[in-house]
Amino acid sequence: MTLLPTRSALIRSCLTILLAMLASGCESTRFYSQAAKGQWELITRKCSVEKLIDSPETEPRLKDRLLLTRDILRFAEEELRLPHCGSYQKYTQLDRPYVVWNVYAAPEFSVEDKEWWYPFVGSLSYRGYFSRESAVRYAERLEAKGFDVYVGGIAAYSTLGFFNDPLLSTFIHDHPAELAELIFHELAHSKKFKKSDTDFNEAFATAVAEEGARLWLKQRGDLTALRQYETAKARQKQFVELIIETKEQLETLFVVSPKDPDTPLARDLRKKKAEVILAMKGRYLELKASWDGYDGFDRWMSMEVNNAQINTVTTYYELAPALTTLIRDSGSFAEFYERVETISSLPEEQRHDPAKWPSHDEIRITPAG
Repeated sequence: MTLLPTRSALIRSCLTILLAMLASGCESTRFYSQAAKGQWELITRKCSVEKLIDSPETEPRLKDRLLLTRDILRFAEEELRLPHCGSYQKYTQLDRPYVVWNVYAAPEFSVEDKEWWYPFVGSLSYRGYFSRESAVRYAERLEAKGFDVYVGGIAAYSTLGFFNDPLLSTFIHDHPAELAELIFHELAHSKKFKKSDTDFNEAFATAVAEEGARLWLKQRGDLTALRQYETAKARQKQFVELIIETKEQLETLFVVSPKDPDTPLARDLRKKKAEVILAMKGRYLELKASWDGYDGFDRWMSMEVNNAQINTVTTYYELAPALTTLIRDSGSFAEFYERVETISSLPEEQRHDPAKWPSHDEIRITPAG
């Protein structure tokens, strides 16, 4: 079992956050302060998974899930080549449904994400808060400035090795396939993280996680769960394709973007934007009719969908199919990671266009052993 971070490692991490706070303005200082407090809560409330499994006082349902994570982590390390580096050896019980709430934003007449800069990881297209109230307050300030905003609850996140991430009550009782997918996703972030490229990072982690979940279910011989998983992914694919198509329509609509939000052009664009989103919702109902009563995307569609909300889907899934194909075309996950390393070194415009990725013959793979 991997040990907790040393005291010096924790001190270095806290000093990093403190320096970032001192170098920032008042709003950034408040943001980093709540981030430090939230992370400290996860650290100080952690319990050893081993002790919880051995304790007769641990709820049987929780004990079963903790045992399941052992198998998931073994598979991640042995089959997916995702070292957990000490993560998920502890468990934290939280008194809320999500660990953080992310704020996403985009201009009213653009599908380009607003980005925020952070130490070490660069610019990312979200701002995370450990309380929903804080996230909503910040989102309201952005909305007052004319941005489309969206606040979404997040069950888990990766600290990229800065801390040993714990298992959390916010996701531990997910369906086994979803639990495996989530853990693989977060471990994939620690395997590869491209500074200042949210889209590439999330698509990479999504591709690894979904393909990993399929392989994990196959290894377990749970063919019923595998069929259910593939059915869910087929519906998700249809939903994602609808969102991507809608984003492309909005991109075309926003070719000319007004600077003044109260001009005839702005009013006309606002009307046409609403029509595009309304048409998307109509097509969703047609899709849903073929899903045997499945309504998992209803809540998302019931909102006043905007540019920021649309980007939360495309960020994870626009590049994921090409990366999944790359996994399947590679001889192993180790080879896949080498190919991803080459692709990630490309300029952003080329990195985000699978048609411009080097072919297999153009990527030199280091021989195993």
